[in-house]
Amino acid sequence: MAQSRHSSPRQIKVLDTTLRDGAQRTGVHLTLEDKLRVLQRLEQFGVDYIEAGFPAANPVDAAMFAECAAGRLALSRAHLVAFGMTRRKGLSAAGDEQLQLLAELPVPTITLVGKAARQHVERILETSLAENLAMVEESVAYLVKRGKQVLFAAEHFFDGYKDDIASALQVVRTAAEAGAEAVVLCDTNGGSLPWEIEDATRAVCQVLETCGARSSVGIHAHDDCGCAVANTLAALYAGADLIQGTVNGYGERAGNANLLTVLANMQLKTPFQPPNIDLSQLTSLSLYVAEVFNIAPDAHQPYTGSSAFAHKGGMHSSAVEKWERAYEHIDPAEVGNSAHIVVSDLAGKTGLAAKARELGYELSDAQQLQSLIATVKGREAEGYSYEMADASLALLIESQTQGQRRCFELESFRVIADKRADGQVGTEATVKIHVGGERHVAIAEGNGPVNALDKALRMAIERFYPEVAALELTDYKVRVLDASTGTSAVIRVLIETSDGQRSWGTVGVSENIIEASWDALVEAITYGLTDVERGQNGCA
Repeated sequence: MAQSRHSSPRQIKVLDTTLRDGAQRTGVHLTLEDKLRVLQRLEQFGVDYIEAGFPAANPVDAAMFAECAAGRLALSRAHLVAFGMTRRKGLSAAGDEQLQLLAELPVPTITLVGKAARQHVERILETSLAENLAMVEESVAYLVKRGKQVLFAAEHFFDGYKDDIASALQVVRTAAEAGAEAVVLCDTNGGSLPWEIEDATRAVCQVLETCGARSSVGIHAHDDCGCAVANTLAALYAGADLIQGTVNGYGERAGNANLLTVLANMQLKTPFQPPNIDLSQLTSLSLYVAEVFNIAPDAHQPYTGSSAFAHKGGMHSSAVEKWERAYEHIDPAEVGNSAHIVVSDLAGKTGLAAKARELGYELSDAQQLQSLIATVKGREAEGYSYEMADASLALLIESQTQGQRRCFELESFRVIADKRADGQVGTEATVKIHVGGERHVAIAEGNGPVNALDKALRMAIERFYPEVAALELTDYKVRVLDASTGTSAVIRVLIETSDGQRSWGTVGVSENIIEASWDALVEAITYGLTDVERGQNGCA
């Protein structure tokens, strides 16, 4: 490969396609407001190009570019990019309505996709290689003449390279000689491996240097064989200087290269430094985009997942307590994340003590610590899980070290569900408790047994604990622990609760799903009223 392209330092630019490629993920439907919100966060993060959509094919994208035309959308640092295609066969570039639209958009940069694989040219476009080259050349030249910076996306390039090297290279050379700012090599089917990407990218760099073209070389990898991040880095080392991907790897099928993982690897582990990227925003950006896309964050995603720096095994947590880098390849703070200890049946003394400190307790008594470990392991053998239930663990530690704190005493609860002839289902819960030296009975209806119990319990205690109104049940999960026993199986219920500022998890286990739910619910409210971390102990 050409040494001048591989020499370090080399300016690397970043093309984010979350708002187009990422929006193609199954089940994702973005509004105009969604797109504008993500757009602003991406610029804050420091990407060079933001491919915002396909205005000729998507009404929401057209509306966003209309906002730009009206002067209501402006970026101070990033280039706003519109997506389009080369002219249709049989038309001139000036006579293609889609190209005319792109030329008239008030954006500086256009991503223009064209075929780079013989099989696609002949079978999909149903035209000749010569006509395809003309479509590429004339389309790029037309937009460049109209003052646009063109990023030519060589679709199916790597498959084309495997099938017919000469014709694939001719397509990218033609685009470069027509004035493309960059030729982006696309592994559209996502089936290439890193060494294949590296060889083909190096060949493109050599061709462009030989012919004197000044175009950058970009990489656009899909993740169908799980290699999108590795393929992007392989292209980088082969001479590419424009990387493309999406936040969290969102995209159709198996997704695209996860831009966040690529950027963290680049900045922390290679000599190639994208100049404007703020890695401290990495985790918050990942969570923000997941929220806007309405997708549950992947806890095990590299760098940004909530479990990316979580330590569960006793030996691991013990080692991390002595030396933070023992089982962490970077400092989590560099990417805006943090490490934490996960307590489970694998817990050791050091790990449990560290987790207790994280929750606000200091366990210095060895016998007390050993007793607590035995209790945790015994409860997990019964089906409890504290990995996602820190609040339940905190209450367990407190009960063993300081005595159990109770906000109220249960006398009994009852749940009645009935289905009527009209198909309507009604649920009613009665809760009898003792609080403040008084007996209280509350009855409430809900849209299910847990909701009805939640309402009845709140009604019974709200006079003594008005702050309960701020506590909201935000998630509810049920797990059958032994399916072989059918309806008599042990059930584990996990509940997540929030006070509007933070959230916590609690767990309940029983053969009766209502009892398991009640136990998790009681602990959720008790923890919310006795927040050790903030020094609030509202229960008697």
